[in-house]
Amino acid sequence: MSGKIKSRSAANADSISGSVSCDERILRDCHQMYIEPDSGLLAIAQTVGVTLLPPRKKITVMLMGNHSAGKSSFINWYVEEHIQRTGVAIETQGFSFVTSGRKRESLTGNATLHLYPHFKPLQDFKGLSEYLGTEICTSRQKRFSLVTFVDSPGLVDGDMKYPFDVDQAILWLGELCDLILVFFDPMGQALCKRTLSIVEKLNEKQGDRLRFYLSKADEAGGESDRQRVMMQIVQELCKRPGLNKCGFDMPTIYVPNPNKPSRCVNQIEEVCRTIEKTINQTVQNTLNSLEKDCNLITEAITETLDNDRQCSIENRRARFKGCLLGMLGFTVPLLLLVALVLGSLSREILELMLGDKGTEALSLYVAPAVKVFESLSVEVQLYSCAGLVLLSFIFLLLARFSFRTKPTLSGKQKRQLQEKLEYVQEVVKTKKKNLYEEYLRQSVGDQDMN
Repeated sequence: MSGKIKSRSAANADSISGSVSCDERILRDCHQMYIEPDSGLLAIAQTVGVTLLPPRKKITVMLMGNHSAGKSSFINWYVEEHIQRTGVAIETQGFSFVTSGRKRESLTGNATLHLYPHFKPLQDFKGLSEYLGTEICTSRQKRFSLVTFVDSPGLVDGDMKYPFDVDQAILWLGELCDLILVFFDPMGQALCKRTLSIVEKLNEKQGDRLRFYLSKADEAGGESDRQRVMMQIVQELCKRPGLNKCGFDMPTIYVPNPNKPSRCVNQIEEVCRTIEKTINQTVQNTLNSLEKDCNLITEAITETLDNDRQCSIENRRARFKGCLLGMLGFTVPLLLLVALVLGSLSREILELMLGDKGTEALSLYVAPAVKVFESLSVEVQLYSCAGLVLLSFIFLLLARFSFRTKPTLSGKQKRQLQEKLEYVQEVVKTKKKNLYEEYLRQSVGDQDMN
């Protein structure tokens, strides 16, 4: 990152069509702030050893239930296009992702995993890759531009064999989905044990994401028949400890047909409101995560700069200590050499070199040491010299180890980190604040924002 990091202009960010909703623009801008090649939060975080996950631009809604429960029909109704095949037979044999895009397109398994890299672990499920697909359509009805539907295979009991472990695949997807819609149909398959078992396992960790609906409610006969079917489903669910909870709700829904009017109460708009609520919650969570990630990066950069300053101080101390030990290591042999040289010179030469006063001062300081040394035996003198040499070697060895310093940042690296810190604090956080205000203005007036 060279020079000051500059924020992207608002005009460039909003160059897409004006039909983009506020929530869609917020999620898109947040995602863009993460993935920018040089100034994105992912790139900045990586430089200080922090791993972040970019937010998704859409929520993921998985539909599950027994076969012919109306999952594909609901998706077609929501997007107002005939995308998924429907029928009494098991039409959806694999997982089908339905999302909005620029043009109508169908993608196979590998292309699907490339489009959704966070779903790549699905390829680890034996035989599943061949049963993955994506349907892209141009519909912008309701809130479809912010939703990716996952249409799961119809679940049945008995000898029906799937080409992959459908139970584990649904459980794994349930961990990544923002909302899980469970459809029970009233035509005899609502009490499918496989469906109930998977729902019970999903409820253990993703209970807050589960929503139950009695689909095709218009085909259940009269009101008493619907009530009886619902009672059977509720009783079966309550037999399972994990699903026996207060506040259980199961609205009745069906796809409206103008040619087939029904007196049954249709709460299909309740599903739309649930999706809308999940989108709103996702927008808030994305903005909150953006702030948390900014704080995380700020702390990491600050800690890195503080550690670098501490390392610089310790390195200076180490160099000073090394120089001092090195001087001591060289001083001992140097004194021995001086003593040897001066001892071999006559007094006349010393007076000629140092003068009378210099020679007297040298004799005054050196004479006691010379007398002590001469009073020792030759063997002790040799041992003393060897000890002094060894001491000198130890000093030099300690000096070498003391000179070992810790790596520090260069001036350029410190400037870059400081620029990134300022960018996160001044640009990203400011933009996050503006996005939050833009989001809140959809619900509250300007007078409440101050």
